[in-house]
Amino acid sequence: MSERYILLVEDNPDDEELTLLSLRKNNLAHDIVVVRDGVEAIEYLFGTGQYASRDVMNAPTVILLDLKLPKLDGLGVLKRLRADERTRNLPVVVLTSSSQDADVIASYNLGANSYVRKPVEFGAFVEAVSSLGLYWVMLNRPPPVHVT
Repeated sequence: MSERYILLVEDNPDDEELTLLSLRKNNLAHDIVVVRDGVEAIEYLFGTGQYASRDVMNAPTVILLDLKLPKLDGLGVLKRLRADERTRNLPVVVLTSSSQDADVIASYNLGANSYVRKPVEFGAFVEAVSSLGLYWVMLNRPPPVHVT
């Protein structure tokens, strides 16, 4: 696994495939980990459950987080991430089909770095995800990691 990678939290196989296709367009798909529900995302990020042997110091560069997830929804994942000092500063982009104002407000109130509605049209979806991947992986400067 590369030092810089994207964590995609997505339960819809079609949206997962479209996202991977979009990231491949910019050669970012080989640096992506996919988890398919909120509980799996938490286990992955905190190195528990099936990911107990994972090196949690190798954090993702950005998390692309769907809101409508089984077991624990995206807002629950975001709340858990922001409550823990180890994950508080991880960049989280909510990437969802929801255009509900309540979801946008709740996402930002819980500390989302960005909120992007998944475009319905294929070309627009590919372009949006490609732009997200390039910005967060290539341009954004994450906060320094301090080992305590």
